[in-house]
Amino acid sequence: MDSLSAIQARIQRQEQSLRAKLKERIVFLDGAMGTMIQMRKLEESDFRGERFADWCKDLKGNNDLLNLTRPEVIRDIHLAYLEAGADIIETNTFNAQAVSLADYDMVSLAAELAEAGGRVAREAADAYMERHPGANAWVAGAIGPTTKTASVATDNHNPAARDITYAELVEAYYEQAKGLIEGGVDLLIVETIFDTLNSKAAFFAIEKLMEDLGFSIPVMASVTFIQAGSDRGMTGQTVEAFWNSISHVPLLSVGMNCALGPEEMRPLIEELARLAPVAVSVYPNAGLPDPLLPTGFPETPVSFAPKIKDWAESGWLNLVGGCCGTTPDHIQALRQAIEPVSPRSIPAIEPRMRLSGLDALTVSRASNFVNIGERTNVAGSPRFAKLIREEAFEEALSVARQQVENGAQIIDVNMDEGMLDSEACMRTFLNLVAAESDIARVPIMIDSSKWSVLEAGLQCVQGKGVVNSISLKEGEEAFLEQARLVRRYGAAVVVMAFDEKGQADSLERKIEVCERSYRLLTEQIGFPAEDIIFDPNVLTVATGMEEHNDFAVAFIEATRWIKENLPGAKVSGGISNISFSFRGNNPVREAMHAAFLYHAVKAGLDMGIVNAGQLAIYEEIPKDLLEQVEDVLLNRRPDATERLIQFAQTVKGEKKTEAEKAKWREGSVEERLAHGLIKGLVDHIEADTAEALVQYEKPLAVIEGPLMDGMNIVGDLFGEGKMFLPQVVKSARVMKKAVAYLLPYLEAEKAKSPQKEAGRVLMATVKGDVHDIGKNIVGGVLSCNGYI
Repeated sequence: MDSLSAIQARIQRQEQSLRAKLKERIVFLDGAMGTMIQMRKLEESDFRGERFADWCKDLKGNNDLLNLTRPEVIRDIHLAYLEAGADIIETNTFNAQAVSLADYDMVSLAAELAEAGGRVAREAADAYMERHPGANAWVAGAIGPTTKTASVATDNHNPAARDITYAELVEAYYEQAKGLIEGGVDLLIVETIFDTLNSKAAFFAIEKLMEDLGFSIPVMASVTFIQAGSDRGMTGQTVEAFWNSISHVPLLSVGMNCALGPEEMRPLIEELARLAPVAVSVYPNAGLPDPLLPTGFPETPVSFAPKIKDWAESGWLNLVGGCCGTTPDHIQALRQAIEPVSPRSIPAIEPRMRLSGLDALTVSRASNFVNIGERTNVAGSPRFAKLIREEAFEEALSVARQQVENGAQIIDVNMDEGMLDSEACMRTFLNLVAAESDIARVPIMIDSSKWSVLEAGLQCVQGKGVVNSISLKEGEEAFLEQARLVRRYGAAVVVMAFDEKGQADSLERKIEVCERSYRLLTEQIGFPAEDIIFDPNVLTVATGMEEHNDFAVAFIEATRWIKENLPGAKVSGGISNISFSFRGNNPVREAMHAAFLYHAVKAGLDMGIVNAGQLAIYEEIPKDLLEQVEDVLLNRRPDATERLIQFAQTVKGEKKTEAEKAKWREGSVEERLAHGLIKGLVDHIEADTAEALVQYEKPLAVIEGPLMDGMNIVGDLFGEGKMFLPQVVKSARVMKKAVAYLLPYLEAEKAKSPQKEAGRVLMATVKGDVHDIGKNIVGGVLSCNGYI
């Protein structure tokens, strides 16, 4: 084995030449290793050789073992691909790690097999370059997904259990990557990714290895999507969610391989090419498997190459090759067809906070205020805490589900309670969430004051979540070390305004701590500014202590300062903290939350931890209550607290009589419909819609008249920051029910008066948009006017 300094020098030289080649033209990968081995018709004795003649298990099929027992076969395959036109050959090490080799009782051979695979490929590349002076060939160390998954339960009776842990994957991948580098590879490729969490463990291991070795190596990533016609991978992520999950890795390229043939992969590659600010690779199978064919796959070199050429001509590709079923003939055909085509131009992607669960979430000013569901927190929800203590995890999931249904775009999960094994509870709950697609579609905020709990959560989340939180409380060294690990795990981070002196309560202290934290993160360790979320501390007002009177103002002004002076950073806070002085008085607390949010969002607040199902509408707060609440929040008068306390007595526990509750029912049908839409009340919507139909005579007139008038009010309030997404979701449900009631009347009217076709209209929904009521309404209106 070469010395580390010699290895480092070769890797740096080869990386420089590869990056130059990628700017010059499309670079070609090799094709299938397994297919070529299968075509050699090797027998059990070939796999055993002399060394493993008496091994306790059958070894045929353990292709990685051939690096030791039949290295000349593997070397010849590598050379065949290089002679066919491949620039990069992949090592025969897809399963050369302890997890997969356990099936053959060969765990102890993992490092040796990885090193041997790297060495055999290096020898082939060097031999090729010796035969072809001036040519270059690169060796990519192939790292497969292992035979186990960290995101999916394999025991139907215990959906929280996993066959393997994140730590075990990291250990296996570290050993494999180290062996490959020692064997002579120029880069690493984490490929056939079907579980993003597995791949994140691989990237974590590689980064740790680079830190230990003292130099870096280029890394490629390649995901596989297995279901034709679906835009989701095996564990449920979209292409964009997958990219967001691994975008923290400084990759040479990202791409797709295996599973689908070129036709089925086309829309997925187009999407990835749009998203990724790095090179894009593709090496699909030669179609879908057909066991009756010689290679097991239908695409011949003649049919395969033109399909990939079309993608290259569309400007989507930087690296091209083949996977299962492809041969040197396929690679030769690819090179002949595609070499004249210019490589894809790497797009400049605007830095934004891009999170993911199964779906992607981009946080920007255009996304308005992001709601973080607070009820999956044992410290904030007595019901959730009780369920976790009783280990009623399945029922606890319903709390998370309700938060998402009510409009939470992120859910905050906190298990900090003295009587709980917080690490175990966090793992169990997040593993269960992973199996519930209606919950797992949103990103997870892992919330704890203990690093061990945060790390336990990070090792369960395949998407890009948020760590809540770290701070300077224990000094700069601990702060930066935790931040480095958060980044390595692939998460955004909440930074509390807290340092060695304690919690920042004044505006000046909030600015001091946040600015210092920002500089440390961005300038010392290169943490992306767009993935930093500051929590300048929402502290309780109206406590009776004069020094607390400016707490809300200090938060609002600190938010404004952060947005103006710390580019890219986001601001969040625990909104309910502001009103703890009025615990037990929900009308006052809800008014305080709504008013505080209104002013904080105007100052630049990006997100907040709220109860997504219980947000009051700013515009609907009684004026007398609003005035007194804002006197307290904005510290407008010295007696504001006393006045609000006195006023609160008049509304504490106040329960409206049935007659008072029903007073809005006395208004006109237009007023009732608008009230129901704004408040998200479904109980009377069908009766009111029916009454409006009698009055307006035509169903379309009801939609275009009172229903749209009500939704316009909702839209205005949302745009002004006086309503938030959870309330809009409720309004949309009411509207949907009203339109559903009118639909049979619309269809009947259309059938009664056939119209000449006015034309065809194509309606498009933004990918991932689950709130498409507006488009449904427009579609109905167009249909009634003769469009199809």
